[in-house]
Amino acid sequence: MDAATFSDEFRDDNETPLSRLGSSKSLYALAGGEMDAAPVRTAVAAEFALAGRTFEAWSADETSGDAAALFGDVAEDARDHRDVADPDFDADADDPHEYPEYDLLGDLSGTAERAGGLYGRLVVAHTRAEQTVGFFVGDADPAAATDFRGVRDDLADRLDDALALVESVCDGDDEWAAARDAADAVVAAAYDDYVTTLESMGVKPKNVC
Repeated sequence: MDAATFSDEFRDDNETPLSRLGSSKSLYALAGGEMDAAPVRTAVAAEFALAGRTFEAWSADETSGDAAALFGDVAEDARDHRDVADPDFDADADDPHEYPEYDLLGDLSGTAERAGGLYGRLVVAHTRAEQTVGFFVGDADPAAATDFRGVRDDLADRLDDALALVESVCDGDDEWAAARDAADAVVAAAYDDYVTTLESMGVKPKNVC
């Protein structure tokens, strides 16, 4: 196994859920059915706030120096991206979407698992960021669209870093499998949440592509 094969197989096997997680209906679900700038910003900021806390915690107890450094860098990125999305974000006051994939991420402890989980999270976040850019383009807000293009591009850069980390920490088949299982689990958790949320709104997810 190598990084390119890992990434290609992961994306191919998760093509349908990733496509749906990058759809306008996904953003609709995350924003609680309110497709206006304020709730969209709150929803996006909530994910980055969770990412910042999760990866900061990983960085603090990670035994691999390279992994700890990357987790810390991603946590810092996430805090910056939260402020881009909504500098006044307050999880208690804003009652944002909960993103249950972070419960799963918080339980990962092995370095290979965490590297795979980080990669899966970044793929999902980048996919969603593409739709967020499109939302602000459609909302005729070029400044916001430019800001979120910067977020999207940052996530793309970190995808390369995370994939390199996966390759560096996976020495055998068991570690590659652990990384892949974690990455798949992140997508599965995000997709299950997408389906459940839309169904609660009376939307049929299977009709969304």
